[in-house]
Parts: sequence; C-alpha cells; structure tokens
Amino acid sequence: MVTNIRTGLGFDSHRLVEGRELIIGGAKIPFEKGLMGHSDADVLIHAIIDALFGACALGDIGSHFSDKDPAYKDIDSMVLLKKTAEIIKENGYTVGNIDATVIIERPKLAPYITKMRENIADVLETNIDRISVKAKTNEGMGDVGNGNAAEAMCIALVYGEER
Repeated sequence: MVTNIRTGLGFDSHRLVEGRELIIGGAKIPFEKGLMGHSDADVLIHAIIDALFGACALGDIGSHFSDKDPAYKDIDSMVLLKKTAEIIKENGYTVGNIDATVIIERPKLAPYITKMRENIADVLETNIDRISVKAKTNEGMGDVGNGNAAEAMCIALVYGEER
C-alpha cells in the first residue's frame, strides 16, 4: 500500500548567450543563442532534478552534481536526470508525475514540447501522460523578457512505501 506521497518544487535559470546550443528538455532547438552553464545548462531538466530531489528530501542538484566538479563539465543533463532517477529509486521512491513550465521569450517552444515530454518520460521510465511541460513568455519583462535568460519551474510528485 502506497502511503508515502511527497511533492517537491524545483526552479532553475540560465543566461542565454551566443556560441552555445540551445537544449531544453533534452531537445536541441535551432536558435542563435544557447544557455550558459557548467553542463549543457538544460534549464528544464535542472528544475525537474531539483523537484525530484526535493520531494525525497535528498538535497538539490548542486549537492549531487556540483558545478565545481570537472566530471560534469558540458555533461548532457539527461544523463544527470537518469542518475537522479536511480538515486530516488535507491531511496524507495517512484515518480508519480511531473508538471513543469519553461519561461523563455523566444524561440517558441510549442513545436518541441512533445519531444521534451517523450525524452523525460523515457529517462524516468514512465508514461508520457505523467509528464507535463508548458512554455510561457515573460511578456517582455526583466532578463527573461529581454531575451537574455530562461527560467523553468517544476513540481514533482513521488511515492513510496512508508519506512
């Protein structure tokens, strides 16, 4: 009987810069800028990782995959999500669902949402109907609205047997 249901909240942001690929939700998106970071800077996946670790009270992305560790330099964030899934499973939890929002002024993400959902569902070994990804603009406000950054937020539900 499942009696241990938990939720976690994740947030991430990265600057948009020239000379980097734009990767969001594991999807390569044609654009003149990409997200700056130690890894591939996939803002959506980083928010999901933080939400999953938070739900399990296992710290955050930095405590597991430090940006000071050269092993994670330019790493594919989908690899980090896979490792996150393994860690939460080792701790007795299963992903219930993910609900995430990416905030970026441009490019428009609608053509890539299904691919992002498929990528995340595949790595988390769950059904795509448990993965929600939405995209919003920031209506021209702040660094995101000026096209200089992207943000993502996520809530995750996990469940497991009571210990």
